Amino acid sequence: MRIVLATLALSLALAGCATATGGSSMLATNAPRALPASGPVSVAWSNPAEFSELTASGNRQAAAQGDWLLQLAQYMRKQAARQLPPGYRLELTIEDIKRAGQYEPWRGIGAQDVRIIRDIYPPRMTVRFREFDATGKVVAEGQRQLTDPAFLVNPGMINDTDPLRYEKRMIDTWLRREFPAPAR
Repeated sequence: MRIVLATLALSLALAGCATATGGSSMLATNAPRALPASGPVSVAWSNPAEFSELTASGNRQAAAQGDWLLQLAQYMRKQAARQLPPGYRLELTIEDIKRAGQYEPWRGIGAQDVRIIRDIYPPRMTVRFREFDATGKVVAEGQRQLTDPAFLVNPGMINDTDPLRYEKRMIDTWLRREFPAPAR
């Protein structure tokens, strides 16, 4: 009986820790829809409830947890700022995201919380952008469908343990192509 009670107490304590650290949901009514204004790059996003990551997920609840969207938006802002000429501004809006991998609940009990990374589940993102020159004139705008179908074949990612490494590499590739860095 003591073992059962000790196990139950430990389970409840661990569940409380998991909720306290990773229980935030991007679907909460008070969840942000943009990064706070800072620097030459602004990043906003559409309603995450409509993102492919959630609508096509085998585990919508797990996909909505955590701050991965905020992390990607912050990463986009930081990397895009490096690509802009002095005085330029960039507005980015994330319209859709499908992260690399997929939840495959049919793999059995407990597997519904595990993201399976396979080549048939590449990262995808839809981004709308507007680039302004130093005078405030729009010099480029558009919508891009980003994807990285070869996301598993980059040898430089073998030791990378960042859970967003595939999405970040896709963002880096797009930013380098769309906004070539000015000569320094």
